[in-house]
Amino acid sequence: MPDSATPRPLSALPSPAARAAAFVAILIGGLAGGLIGYSLVRVQCSGECGVGKGLGALIGAVAAAIGMSIVAVLVLRAVGEWRDIEDRRVNGGGQGS
Repeated sequence: MPDSATPRPLSALPSPAARAAAFVAILIGGLAGGLIGYSLVRVQCSGECGVGKGLGALIGAVAAAIGMSIVAVLVLRAVGEWRDIEDRRVNGGGQGS
């Protein structure tokens, strides 16, 4: 039987809402990176630049999505650690303030 002092089970997984928010943030970051990459090539290129614009958008989107995914993972880990510290403090198992 679970202990009544712990209202939620111990898990390393963040909440589904936090994971969904991180996923949406990664998508938005990828979209922004794609637009930036496309715009950079469009400003610098004259004439037929379809392949260049596409590559700029692709590289920008992938780079921004990778960067945003790193940030999202770090934020989710920090939130999990913060919850763990709060639970220990509330349950009397923590040290100091």
